[in-house]
Amino acid sequence: MSSAAAHHPFASHMTDELMHGTHWISPALVGIALLMWLTAMAVFLTHPLSELPLYFAHRYLVLDATSMLFIVVINTVFLGICVYLYSRERNTPQLTHDIRSRAALMLLFMAVINIGLMAHHLVLLWTLIEISTLCAAPLVARGDGVNARATAWRYMLYSSITLAITFLGFMALSQSAHLRGVEVSFMVDQLGESLTRESDAWQRLGLSFMLFGLGGKLGLAPLYGWLPETYEAAPTTTSALLASVQFNISVVAVFRILQIFHGFEAGFVSQELLIMGYISLVVAAIQIMASKNYKRLIAYACVSSSGVIALGLSVGKAAAYGVVLYIVSNAFVKSLLFLTAGRMRGVYGTNEVGPLSGLIRTLPVAGLLFALGIFALLGFPPFASFLAEMLILSGIVQAGNLLAFTLMCVMLTVIFVATGRTVFPMLWGTPKVSVSAPPQSWITLLPKLGFVAVLVMLGTYTPDPITDLLRAVAVSIGG
Repeated sequence: MSSAAAHHPFASHMTDELMHGTHWISPALVGIALLMWLTAMAVFLTHPLSELPLYFAHRYLVLDATSMLFIVVINTVFLGICVYLYSRERNTPQLTHDIRSRAALMLLFMAVINIGLMAHHLVLLWTLIEISTLCAAPLVARGDGVNARATAWRYMLYSSITLAITFLGFMALSQSAHLRGVEVSFMVDQLGESLTRESDAWQRLGLSFMLFGLGGKLGLAPLYGWLPETYEAAPTTTSALLASVQFNISVVAVFRILQIFHGFEAGFVSQELLIMGYISLVVAAIQIMASKNYKRLIAYACVSSSGVIALGLSVGKAAAYGVVLYIVSNAFVKSLLFLTAGRMRGVYGTNEVGPLSGLIRTLPVAGLLFALGIFALLGFPPFASFLAEMLILSGIVQAGNLLAFTLMCVMLTVIFVATGRTVFPMLWGTPKVSVSAPPQSWITLLPKLGFVAVLVMLGTYTPDPITDLLRAVAVSIGG
């Protein structure tokens, strides 16, 4: 008997033992995610907006319209990701080997993000964003690419740089208050008391650094370089977590700054967001035209979405509701696309577009879901992104910023054409390779179909409680 043959039964026995010892972890992860989602929904349904805000932990935590909206969104997305991971783990034995640590990191990541969304102190929020990065980096390193570990280190480095720039903003605000002999507190509802409406270079520098640093966390140019590389290298569940969960805590940080600076430095805020939004849309359009990798294409589409958000926020009042709706809808679009990309990667073993030609014939369900995700991403009706983009463009016109309107229309058209040129042959072209596609369980499809349903609901008929919550968040940022 050869040594390989002798070794095989032992290896198989060890694998069976390992799977038997960890078979309960992914169902438990789904159970915990379900409990978190039910808790978030219970809080939403039992706490009318008229009762908010509610403060906890010596006012370091707050439940207001902003934190409530994003807690509901991220926990809904997380439940879908966990259901997807459970179904994949059942059919992918290699996931079993690290499911214990993966589940622990995901739960720690979500706990940090949930607390961060409620943070009422900017330094606490800043700290929790950094901790979430430390939790996410080992998940990024688990990607099956050859450079996944190096990518995780670069992701941490970029995050540290952007958050260091943000912290420099805090220091500049403290210096501004010190020179004027004013006490400074970084509580969201108190920091405004130490600001001045007079021209103040330190205050403006602080605001500039904070927006620039947090813009980097959102994937806005010029500090966007980490995003495409990280989203491509990470496992698809991790890419979905970064794009749909961690992205939103950075959005909340920007919202908190806008809430604090409401009425202060409005023109300066608008100009900085406009510039970052412009550059991001241009960069995304160029990169999408050159992209031959479907996962990287989704990543650059995320950069483009960040640019649209920045342009909408720069307008303020008129486009605020559209921006909030756009951010919420994008959480579900990104999750739908990345989880579907995971199925495609599992069957074809590549992120390259070329071999996937004729996807809709080989994997009809995955191909259809990916097509729906692309249509939602590009702003087709009846998805929420269509309504949101129309509201943002309408707000830009009302604000009289025809340059922003023109640039956004031109860049979105270029992105639409470039995406279609890459994706549509991939979906409906002639198959180039023959692959064996294992059957997909209905459990795998459940979260993706749920995301599609939410996108259609938000784009056609939004229940009044959700509309009121979206409007309350828009009002809080100047809408």
